[in-house]
Amino acid sequence: MSKKVVVLSTSIRPNSNSDILADEFARGAKDSGNEVEKVSLVGKELNFCRGCLACQKTGKCIIQDDAIEIAEKVKNADVVVFATPVYYYAMSGQMKTLIDRMNCLFSADYKFREAYLIASAADTDKPALDGTIKEVEGWVACFPKVKLKDIIHGVGLEASGEAKNKSKLLKQTYNMGKTV
Repeated sequence: MSKKVVVLSTSIRPNSNSDILADEFARGAKDSGNEVEKVSLVGKELNFCRGCLACQKTGKCIIQDDAIEIAEKVKNADVVVFATPVYYYAMSGQMKTLIDRMNCLFSADYKFREAYLIASAADTDKPALDGTIKEVEGWVACFPKVKLKDIIHGVGLEASGEAKNKSKLLKQTYNMGKTV
């Protein structure tokens, strides 16, 4: 059965490693017959959540920017994939801003049931991703119907575009996409 997959590529760095891996995941998911949409945050306007909780009553954020459309795509997807660089042992600031802005989904009739994480870091040790994983697990925990299915640990990726030379990691990411 075909699934609707939304891949959120949150790096704004040109030729970023997490974006390269996001493309591989998307390619694998498409090759398995799924409907895949990749959403890049490059050029998107995302403002900080104000904590007003109006979205809990209306189902929509009062801030008019690109987060509204992205949240709607996530709400209607079967699968959501987060791809992020790891900065200071945590997800990128733009990913955190987007997650906060998806607070409107908390009380919504969301469709997604599966989440995946693709994290890339310059650090060579997998524990460097623990903070990012914990943050995504925290988001998933707020949605009782959702399970964090799998994680790509893209470590040792410092230079822009370096992931293109990591055939084992690319294959692992593509194969994860194929399992959706």
